[in-house]
Amino acid sequence: MSWITPVTLCGRVARLEPLEAAHEAGLSAAVQDGELWKLWYTTIPDASGMAAEIQRRLDLQAQGSMLPFTVRRADTGEIVGMTTYMNIDQRYKRVEIGSTWYARGAQGTALNTECKRMLLAHAFDTLGCIAVEFRTHYFNTASRRAIERVGAKLDGILRNHSRMADGTLRDTCVYSVIESEWPTVRSHLDWQLAKPRG
Repeated sequence: MSWITPVTLCGRVARLEPLEAAHEAGLSAAVQDGELWKLWYTTIPDASGMAAEIQRRLDLQAQGSMLPFTVRRADTGEIVGMTTYMNIDQRYKRVEIGSTWYARGAQGTALNTECKRMLLAHAFDTLGCIAVEFRTHYFNTASRRAIERVGAKLDGILRNHSRMADGTLRDTCVYSVIESEWPTVRSHLDWQLAKPRG
């Protein structure tokens, strides 16, 4: 049995629930808000590829290397994106939070901060992780800023780490929060979530 098992995480503005095939219609609608697949430095599917992406993530879950979530708004229940625990290392209790995307209407809101707060809390406080990693494309500056706002530190840049679908080479920025930093990062996230938003 996997060390990480499906769980629903509920907050004030966001709800993370285990990904299901039944979420396809909601995810397909969400990804069209901002035409997210057109961002060349990401690998977000368009609506026609959503069923295959859901199945890919569920297959990785069955193999024990990923735990995928559907992201909903807590107030309306509307599906607004996806996120995962991935590259699960059961032996050393490390995970990566990644393969995350949000509909444009959910970006720049408290939703991402709260999702990261819930995922980090579950990883450190429930699963006993020693570190949580984040990775993103060097050119995905919005993602890099969001990861840095969480409080993760840059471990380094993996040069020519992989090749994108368009053939370009990807430099991958690797960030992490380690166990000893979690209390401070948690206080920082709680402060961010308590701030009034304009």
